[in-house]
Amino acid sequence: MITGGKIVYAEAKRDKEGPVEGLSINIGVDDVAVRGDEITIQYTFIVDYLDKIGKLKMMGVLYASEEKNKAKEIEEMWKKSKKLPEDFAEVVLNTINYTCGVNGTFVVQPVRLTPPMQLPRVRVEMAPEGKEKKKKPEKSDKQGPA
Repeated sequence: MITGGKIVYAEAKRDKEGPVEGLSINIGVDDVAVRGDEITIQYTFIVDYLDKIGKLKMMGVLYASEEKNKAKEIEEMWKKSKKLPEDFAEVVLNTINYTCGVNGTFVVQPVRLTPPMQLPRVRVEMAPEGKEKKKKPEKSDKQGPA
């Protein structure tokens, strides 16, 4: 469970003018330290704006607490392969993405870059012909002619 965190470095740079056509987000876990049931995660969050328009770099620390057995599993896996167990990694990466996405919005504003968030795409599909939903008759509050 994530118990806290902080951003320790933030930099936004616009390298050239022009519209932002897209971005690429890279989240890296730089280091993991475990003491008992307390876990400290150092990370780097980098956004590259396509066509080399600009860049956002943020670095931070997350604090987590897990049961001692789980914390030991996290520590052993990190020391062995520099990876985190999937369930823990999912929580960590989503927390970093949310934290840096929200705070990065303010960091990039002075250099006129778009917020570093990739929102899910909404998809609208037409029903296949002949399989349209039947509309229910509309109720009317109006009474017949008086």
